[in-house]
Amino acid sequence: MTTTAQPSFAARARAHSGAGRYDRLDLLRGVAIVWMAVYHFCFDLNYFRLIAPQDFYGDPFWTWQRTCIVSLFLFCAGLGQAVAWQQRQPWPRFWRRWAQIAGCALLVTAGSYLMFPRSFIYFGVLHGIAVMLILVRLTAPWGRWLWLAGAVAIVLPQLVQHPVFDSRWMNWTGLVTRKPITEDYVPLLPWLGVMWWGMAAGTWVLAHRPQWFSGAIPHAGAPLATLGRWSLSFYMLHQPVLIGLLMAYVQLTRG
Repeated sequence: MTTTAQPSFAARARAHSGAGRYDRLDLLRGVAIVWMAVYHFCFDLNYFRLIAPQDFYGDPFWTWQRTCIVSLFLFCAGLGQAVAWQQRQPWPRFWRRWAQIAGCALLVTAGSYLMFPRSFIYFGVLHGIAVMLILVRLTAPWGRWLWLAGAVAIVLPQLVQHPVFDSRWMNWTGLVTRKPITEDYVPLLPWLGVMWWGMAAGTWVLAHRPQWFSGAIPHAGAPLATLGRWSLSFYMLHQPVLIGLLMAYVQLTRG
C-alpha cells in the first residue's frame, strides 16, 4: 500500500489563501496584528493591576509603540489597496469588505462604551480605516503623486490647528489643538498620509519588483501569514478573549 506525503502547513495555507493572495504581504500584516495583541495584553495587565503601574498615555515606550503599530497597520492597508487596484477589484466587492470594517467599528464603539463610558472609542483605527479606504480608492489613479499627497497629509496637522476642530463632531479630521479623551484615536490626518504612502509603495512594487510580494516565505512564517489573512476577525476577537481570561483570573485569585 502506498502513502501520500501530507502537505506542509505553508502549502496548505497557500492552497486556501485564494487567488491573488501575496503571502509576504499577509505575513507583514500578521506581524502587525501580533504586535498589537502583545501591546493590548500589556495594557490589559496594567488595567487589572497585574503588573507594575504603566503610563500608556504618556510614556514614550508605549506611545511610540502605538504609533509604530498603527503606522504598520495603515501602511499594510495601503499595500492591500494597491493589490486590489491592480487586480481591478470591482466596487461591489470593495463595498462588501468596507461594510465589514464599518460594522466592526460600530461594535468597537459599543463595546468600549460599556468598559470606558467616559473615554469610549468613537474614531479609532477601524473608524479611520473605513474613511481612509474610500479616499484611497478614489485617489488610486494619482500614481506617484500619492507620495506628495501623503507627505502633505502627515505634515498638515502640525501646521494647521484650530479650536473649531476640537469638538467630537470635528476632531476626526485631526486638525485639533488638543487630543480628545478617548481610548483610541486615529484621525484622518496625519494617518491618511501613511495609507497613501502604502498605496504608492505597493503600486511601485507591483510595477517594478513584484517578486517582493509574491516570493516564498519561510515555513515558520506560514502561521503568521494565515493570521494576516484573518486580521479583522483576530482584531475583533482578541480583546474580548484577553479581557475575559484576565477577569476570570482576577476573580479566582482575588475573590
